[in-house]
Amino acid sequence: MLTRTYRCQAIASTSDDGRTFPLGAYMAGSPRLALRWLRDRARHISDQLDPPAARPVLAWLHDDQTHEHALAVLASGTPYSHTIRDDTTRYLLTARPTTRPRP
Repeated sequence: MLTRTYRCQAIASTSDDGRTFPLGAYMAGSPRLALRWLRDRARHISDQLDPPAARPVLAWLHDDQTHEHALAVLASGTPYSHTIRDDTTRYLLTARPTTRPRP
């Protein structure tokens, strides 16, 4: 029997040279836990941005309708991603459904 998990990842990439930096990964057991992890990472990222760049992140963090949509997308087995941008860096937050044998 298979069980669905969600591989969550946060990556930063620089616009000037295209380098990428892993910012963390997590295996979630449900769409809700995956979204919670994405929101936590977004909150940490927004804390490090200048206020103008942080505003869209804060708006996303408080958008319940968008979160319900993300949960539905993940529950359907489709990957979900959210991108945060500032002047020189792009942050990509993703959650991808995976399957594995149930223990």
